[in-house]
Amino acid sequence: MKRMSANLFLLSLLSVSFSFFLPTASSRTALSSHTATLDVSGSLQNTQRVLSFDPQSQSQSPFSQQDQEQRQTQTPPGSFSIRLHPRESLLRTPHREYKALVLSRLARDSARVDALASKLTLALNNVTRTDLIPLQTELQPEDLSTPVVSGTSQGSGEYFSRIGVGTPAKQFYMVLDTGSDVNWLQCQPCTDCYQQADPVFDPSSSSSYVALTCDAPQCGSLEVSACRTGNCLYQVSYGDGSFTVGDFVTETVSFGGSGAVNNVALGCGHDNEGLFVGSAGLLGLGGGPLSLTNQIKASSFSYCLVDRDSSESSTLDFNSASPGAESAFAPLVKNGKVDTFYYVGLTGMSVGGSMLSIPPSLFQMDDSGNGGIIVDSGTAITRLQTEAYNSLRDAFVRLTPHLKSTSGVALFDTCYDFSSLSSVRVPTVSFHFTGGRSWSLPAKNYLIPVDSTGTFCFAFAPTTSSLSIIGNVQQQGTRVTFDLANSRVAFAANKC
Repeated sequence: MKRMSANLFLLSLLSVSFSFFLPTASSRTALSSHTATLDVSGSLQNTQRVLSFDPQSQSQSPFSQQDQEQRQTQTPPGSFSIRLHPRESLLRTPHREYKALVLSRLARDSARVDALASKLTLALNNVTRTDLIPLQTELQPEDLSTPVVSGTSQGSGEYFSRIGVGTPAKQFYMVLDTGSDVNWLQCQPCTDCYQQADPVFDPSSSSSYVALTCDAPQCGSLEVSACRTGNCLYQVSYGDGSFTVGDFVTETVSFGGSGAVNNVALGCGHDNEGLFVGSAGLLGLGGGPLSLTNQIKASSFSYCLVDRDSSESSTLDFNSASPGAESAFAPLVKNGKVDTFYYVGLTGMSVGGSMLSIPPSLFQMDDSGNGGIIVDSGTAITRLQTEAYNSLRDAFVRLTPHLKSTSGVALFDTCYDFSSLSSVRVPTVSFHFTGGRSWSLPAKNYLIPVDSTGTFCFAFAPTTSSLSIIGNVQQQGTRVTFDLANSRVAFAANKC
């Protein structure tokens, strides 16, 4: 009798459309936590929409008037809230086919992941960036213009916020990045500036612009710095070869209608080359001393990432309300060698309600600072150590024998042909955190389209690095709160 019940449950689990998935009333509750529904038709419609999306033609686009863009919800005193947009809602994609867009995204993502791993390696080996470009008493801008591939990569740049810089404030789109610390934007005069949506910031138009001296503590916190006529210069380099070079200064930063902070240290970049098209610069939300979160003394910050193929937006909030009790909480874990990354305590993963046989050590940091898993807004696809990834993938494949498989695409080795389906029921994938809480992903966060014809891939990937990363595809549709005061991260579904 037990064997028959197990078989009936397995048949229900493996059904691939609503028309065949008819659980009994007694089994409906159990099945709902072990399976998830993927809206195939809706996902494919989004792939067509993003290819034809014109930001400037949208009544609610990021290019509309500032007062329309910066409409703010009521925020309590001391908190700030700004809008958050996916990349394709800001930029018209140059790709005619969705697969080409996906391949471009994955290429940026791979460069970023390699660079984050390199940053960790350099930190563990006590290699500092000032070892590579020593301080000098006199320095020309071109002396800092050769990129140092240091691994401080923000190249993915999939989500943007709009902030004000200067007095009076001018509004700019900035890349959101929890994997870096230095804030910067392009500045006049430009030795070499890439194309951005807004006019380039002119320091002479701001009464609050102040150049930092070489002996300022903010200058000493830079990984790469130099001196010119007593003023501090900065350089930040990226895994794809992109870089920004310029003056390190303080400015007033404003958050829409919810407030402003004076004397925020940021880079005023005069030579900025690479793949930053569209945004004016970058907001560093990492854990280091130069990050925006540390400079404004935020006790918490949170974001909710809408689908990258969507024209919708959400919010980036600082010092917002505490996460609700329904959230999945994960403890923040400190790495004594690198303070930028947000490590979390992860004990395991499950597929279809069954825990995977993954040694917990694969998700843990050792005494030397190797290993562990971080939450990162700039990495797209979650990377797991190869042994953990293989266990996850194999479990998913075992529970989906009736899905029509197809050849892999780029870094994805497990893909399916859903071209004849309007929806599909699949096993739920969940993260299990130290402390007993679990975070179950919606199906669209781990089965993503890679073309417009119905090819979907399992959106995880292996890494040979000891560092694992929870990426932004898995975070979509979830309010992620970095509760810094209580050393934890909270994941709350459908809080956009």
